Amino acid sequence: MLKRVWWGVAVVWLALFAGWAHAEDEAPDAMVKRLSNDVLDTIKADKSLRSGDLNKIIALVDNRIMPNVNFQRMTASAVGPAWRQATPEQQKALQDEFKTLLVRTYAGALAQVSDQTIAMKPLRAAPEDKEVLVRTEIKGRGDPIQLDYRLEKTPGQGTGWRIYNLNVLGVWLVENYRSQFGPQINAKGIDGLITMLVDLNKSNAAKKG
Repeated sequence: MLKRVWWGVAVVWLALFAGWAHAEDEAPDAMVKRLSNDVLDTIKADKSLRSGDLNKIIALVDNRIMPNVNFQRMTASAVGPAWRQATPEQQKALQDEFKTLLVRTYAGALAQVSDQTIAMKPLRAAPEDKEVLVRTEIKGRGDPIQLDYRLEKTPGQGTGWRIYNLNVLGVWLVENYRSQFGPQINAKGIDGLITMLVDLNKSNAAKKG
């Protein structure tokens, strides 16, 4: 079960990081479907991504993430109320280390991509909604993997729908990490959380090496 969750999140994160240009008026479910299909095709065609090439995945993150994800909101929600008391330098460190944690944690799971396809569920939203839930399933060998996305509509020219949370097999990513970060913040504050993330990332890097 854990491997399937990791695989599902890996596909989601690479989809978020892929960053293909999109039209401002594109519907949220259409955007998710396009990104999901694009990323599956990209993984299937690229052996280095399937093998979990960390440098290549990080390059995708660094170059393409911002157009598709409100990562500041995602990080702030994972940190919880303490985010508002963090300095700009602490907030940047949290975003950098959280991104590294997610990428390093799930990079190896990309090797499991084979013949999967995306099935979209009906979108339940009104045209005026500024936040929506897009529900999907990845189908292939074994049971379908539930992947749900929470998106927000960002105002202004050149913007559109941006993802700020995701659900893999019934577990919301932001809430899952908030439950892990909370005790550390209560015990050692924001700097303690940053130190914990740095240590986790160093440990994951050592295992990868």
